[in-house]
Amino acid sequence: MTGWGATTALLLASCSASGTTGSEPASGDATSGRAESGTTSGLPSSVPLAYAAKEQAKAAYVAMWQDMAQAGRTSDWRSPKLATHATGDALSVMSRVLYADHRNGLVSKGGPKNHPEVTLASPSARPSTVMISDCGDSTDWLQYRKDTGELADDEPGGRRAITAEVKRMEDGTWKVTRFAVERLGSC
Repeated sequence: MTGWGATTALLLASCSASGTTGSEPASGDATSGRAESGTTSGLPSSVPLAYAAKEQAKAAYVAMWQDMAQAGRTSDWRSPKLATHATGDALSVMSRVLYADHRNGLVSKGGPKNHPEVTLASPSARPSTVMISDCGDSTDWLQYRKDTGELADDEPGGRRAITAEVKRMEDGTWKVTRFAVERLGSC
């Protein structure tokens, strides 16, 4: 079972319906609706805050899966890199999955392909919570037996619907707080 397949048990509660949807940037004025200079996103200061928030949240989401894939190469459930882009339930699930892989003598090779889309950003003018929908592809992210190198996945990988909540932390970074991975072929 791929890293995604092992995480399907985590359920994601819906966020409130307030906020913006889609990926269009929200408009704003020079003081409250624009990205502040000095942000770590690399986006120019003229970019609206809502757009910048959505882009940073998507980047954190993709980076979380890259961190999981990297830690999965050795099933390192204690990798400090996991906490770089994940916290709360998301971090707990990834650590538990990797610990189970370690105990079962499994490692993963390759990595997922993600195509995140923002479905909700709240509050709309200066988002601190972003909901993401993805149709992630685990075709090239499979598990192998650590001792023999043989393929251990009983399923070939493939596309799965993923929903994630990403929040802006007090230090200004964005981290995935929870996610849900649906069954193989769900998108």
